[in-house]
Amino acid sequence: MMPASVITRYPLAMIVIAQLFGTSLWFSVNGVGLALQEAVGLGESDLGMLTIAVQAGFISGTLLIATTGLADRVRASHLFALSAVLGALINAAFIGVAENVTLAAVARFATGLCLAGIYPLGMKLVVSWTPRHAGAALGWLVGMLTLGIASPHLLRGLTLHLPWQWPLLLASLLALLAAALILRLGVGPHLPTKATGGRPWAGLAAFKQRAFRQASLGYFGHCWELYAFWALVPFLVARELGRLDAAAGLQPWLSFLVIALGLPGCVWAGKWSRQAGSARVAFTALLISGALCLVYPLLGDASPWLLLILLGVWGVSVIADSAQFSALASACAPPERLGAALSMMNAIGFGLTIPSIALVTTLWASHSLMVIWWLLPGPVLGLLAMRELNRRPARA
Repeated sequence: MMPASVITRYPLAMIVIAQLFGTSLWFSVNGVGLALQEAVGLGESDLGMLTIAVQAGFISGTLLIATTGLADRVRASHLFALSAVLGALINAAFIGVAENVTLAAVARFATGLCLAGIYPLGMKLVVSWTPRHAGAALGWLVGMLTLGIASPHLLRGLTLHLPWQWPLLLASLLALLAAALILRLGVGPHLPTKATGGRPWAGLAAFKQRAFRQASLGYFGHCWELYAFWALVPFLVARELGRLDAAAGLQPWLSFLVIALGLPGCVWAGKWSRQAGSARVAFTALLISGALCLVYPLLGDASPWLLLILLGVWGVSVIADSAQFSALASACAPPERLGAALSMMNAIGFGLTIPSIALVTTLWASHSLMVIWWLLPGPVLGLLAMRELNRRPARA
């Protein structure tokens, strides 16, 4: 482990690395999904249910820390580290219950609970250390979240000839390293470490502010599309590889690449936000991904290479707006309730991922590319909500 002086000298770098390691737990099962289908007989709908279980756990966890005040009463670094350690243990325990779909779903739900102490608290830690240019800083954070979610596909690619349990164990190890990094770093000086008083559901008070409400509605539309798209990526990649008669072993590598392209998308969006403003950047990214929702199914008979390239463009744009929505919300929320407000926004947004994931994973076998049109309402409604914010003068 690096000396504490080095860790505190580069707080943003340490937080985003910890975010990468900690969020490797999120899609750890999806990364070995094809192997699980062969080893224990899971189908596409079963994998969809396991993904939904993680989302449901994350929603429950964010509601818990928001309504109880844990997000603002407990030191953020301690809550992050505890969540990462518990998540690592539960993720490893999944190996023992994978053959029982019910117990497997319970384990994934518990993993989601732990992720609620990683992602929103990571945003709070970023703001506590680097409050200026939050859009750029949060761009790195969400970029690492994206890379973390993609990493199980990479881990599977690296361990393709090893049992499917290996990528899960490696993801748990990364989460333990994340806990150690954040525990050494601690909380930055720019936010109070504890809230002073308050009520359950205090995070909802932020929705009284018009700008926070508009940013949140844009974020909700983004969430409807994002995780369902990520859940579809392995199927979309496998479809094009099949049309190319390419080796099936390429599927985890290309799935990783499509999702991981969100990292440069987030970094680019963060840099652009310093000139154009977070609202304009978020609106543009959502417009691009929404356009792909519309046209991609219409191109089903086009060249597989064209569709793989479009998947890459989609991977860049689908997440590039996320940090900008968080930056807009962070600027509008009461500072003493920032953790609760962001957790509440996350809980509602991730609640919307459950029906979208259920729709696309359940209907994929019978409707193939047509299921993508179920994602389109998210970007459309998000763009409508963001119209007023997009017209405001840009702020760094």
